[in-house]
Amino acid sequence: MAVPGPSRQEGRIVEAIAQKLRRAGAPVSAIKVDPVHRRAPTKGEVGNLVLRLPGNIRAPRRLLMAHVDTVPLCVGAKPVVNDGWVVSADSRTGVGADNRGGTSVILNAALTILSRDLPHPPLTFLWPVQEEIGLVGARHASLAHLGKPKLAFNWDGGPPEKVTIGATGAYRMTITVHGRASHAGGAPELGVSAIAIAALAIADLERDGWHGLIRKAHRHGTSNVGIIRGGESTNVVADLVQLRAEARSHDPRFRRRIVSAFERAFQTAAEKVRSAVGVRGRVEIERQLDYEAFQLDTHEPCVTAAENAMRTVGLEPYRAVSNGGLDANWLTARGIPTVTLGCGQLNPHTLSERLNVAAFQDACRIALCLATASEPPPR
Repeated sequence: MAVPGPSRQEGRIVEAIAQKLRRAGAPVSAIKVDPVHRRAPTKGEVGNLVLRLPGNIRAPRRLLMAHVDTVPLCVGAKPVVNDGWVVSADSRTGVGADNRGGTSVILNAALTILSRDLPHPPLTFLWPVQEEIGLVGARHASLAHLGKPKLAFNWDGGPPEKVTIGATGAYRMTITVHGRASHAGGAPELGVSAIAIAALAIADLERDGWHGLIRKAHRHGTSNVGIIRGGESTNVVADLVQLRAEARSHDPRFRRRIVSAFERAFQTAAEKVRSAVGVRGRVEIERQLDYEAFQLDTHEPCVTAAENAMRTVGLEPYRAVSNGGLDANWLTARGIPTVTLGCGQLNPHTLSERLNVAAFQDACRIALCLATASEPPPR
């Protein structure tokens, strides 16, 4: 947790994990770093870390994964154990339990197998990068490096008995508002304020129920304008504003309705805000699918294996569907059905973030059970 590694800057944590694997006896040839940071539009300093081990028992290959990047709030974390919880000793930082808890769970499984020479099926351990900025590592991972796993398990949040079998889908939007500059004191009426256009559009979205938690009849979703940049001086009518926004829903058609509502609101606002001589602004909207929603069948082999492993360590599993995106979204979309498990993280992305030590230890036992294929067979 103390090793810095925000999205696009994961080089130090990737090297720290690789070093531990080498010291535990992993062959250098089994450890790869793929070139995802060169292929993805977000770039970055390092790609996904992959460890592939041949099996010594006959069974389908299994994948264990957990992303290594943290949100910027966690840079400089000083983790300490306090009354059964890992917390940050520095009140100005998060602790990085999301997702260094998951990172450590699968690292523990790999190190235990290597150091004890435990029997196991063919295994792939994957530590993706850039999850927090759009599931980039999973989206662009080289499938050839993964070895065609048949069962896949992802660790990323919640209690260890939580079995996340599905997650929402999301669009991200970049909205560029063009106005017309003018002196704000001498001739404000000749300007077209890009800020006013953006403000009017956002107000309309809020008023009409298309911003925040969205409920329309029996359809549900969320949206958020998260970033606004624009303007250079108080004495100039702002002629350019750029916004970043998102729309989420488990229903792809309803998600597109949310995006359409954003497009209408901004285009309508651009038509309403005019200069004294009738000049209007204009709006450009770029949108892209961040990740598509998915839901696994409850009889999917990775789901039944995860639930049986939980029962093996004395926990009763329960199923959930996430309103956030997961690396499992893209692995599943790319043909590798992936279930997501927790390891005791609480309050991620906040200063009050913490990790429950007992839950983390249960997650380690579950991961080792799955890595060694020692869970009971399906009933």
